Amino acid sequence: MAHEPKGREREQRPEERQPEKRRPEEQRPEEQRPGVRLAWLLRRWWEEAGNASGGTRPTQQALASKVGVDQTTLSRYLNPKHASTAPPRVVETLHTHLRAPAAELERARELCQAALEENSRQRAAGLEPEPTGGTGAGTGTGTADGGTADAEAPGVTPGDGTDGPGAPNRRRPRWAVPALVAAALVLAFVAGTVVRDQYAPGPRTPADGAAAGAAAVSGAPAEGALQWPLLLKQKEDLFTRGRALQHLLKEREYEVKADGFFTDETQEAVMDFQRGKHLSPDGKVGKRTWPQLVMELGPGAEGHAVLALQELLNNTGQGGTEVSGRFTAATADDLRFFQRSHGLAPSGRSDVETWLFLLVFQSPPDDAPEYQRDTSPLPSAPA
Repeated sequence: MAHEPKGREREQRPEERQPEKRRPEEQRPEEQRPGVRLAWLLRRWWEEAGNASGGTRPTQQALASKVGVDQTTLSRYLNPKHASTAPPRVVETLHTHLRAPAAELERARELCQAALEENSRQRAAGLEPEPTGGTGAGTGTGTADGGTADAEAPGVTPGDGTDGPGAPNRRRPRWAVPALVAAALVLAFVAGTVVRDQYAPGPRTPADGAAAGAAAVSGAPAEGALQWPLLLKQKEDLFTRGRALQHLLKEREYEVKADGFFTDETQEAVMDFQRGKHLSPDGKVGKRTWPQLVMELGPGAEGHAVLALQELLNNTGQGGTEVSGRFTAATADDLRFFQRSHGLAPSGRSDVETWLFLLVFQSPPDDAPEYQRDTSPLPSAPA
């Protein structure tokens, strides 16, 4: 007589086996941002590097030295919960050193390009890049390995019309939303009419133009849409733009400290430079002074001007550039990628137009550059 299989015999029935768990980077790719998918792919390369016969997975410290970045930066590239996107040269170097499948290199390049373009669009629109630790807000919670876990409230089915756990299922009248929208439009029109004559727009400055130009840009902006940022004496840290200015002054043998603070020392150096170029010596660095101050650089160049270029390139959000003061082949590759991403001729050299785009498209600063952290504490604003 037929009987129901028990124990291990029942567990081995093919029709009742659980489906094989998919890799994190392959789970619902249409709901994941390209930066997350790239991080999962790079992490899998690293985790599977020791699976080959006789192979040993390298430590992140050893791998970072081969790639040419610090260990902290590499760990961010391999962590899907962090918003750092590895640049193309790092992706290709990881693929080589980790002996990843040849067929996956092109896929990694496509994800890298898509992630960097997404970051550029968000910065141009004045938005902060969204966290890359999951598939979007409200879809899950982070897990220890950097993945996501479903976090739906008990008893609530997506799309069932509830307002929360235990809330009654009730429908809103069909006319409610259109009525609210119409009322909002009427109020907005009335408010605009009232204040129109009370507030006149103030005069535009080059700094305002730079911000407006960056916000209006999508894809490949024209140079005429951007304005050189305006830097002038102030107590606040000017971060990468300030340090780039000071490095360019040091390149011209001015004794200034490249710490990002526009002090009397920096202002005096700017005024002296302006007098030498027959410019108005107002101590402000804007649309007339920047083009005279920047210089064209290419492979083989060294010095403070290269530091200025690398400082800016490192803070454009495309994954990180080594700030060494030497214009290496890696610097040229990063610069060409930046130029292609912004519709510029990918020459790998820093002409005036490239300097303009680098100065405008700077990510929000969050700390001192990595090479400064190991040698000195963060600078403090002068009294």
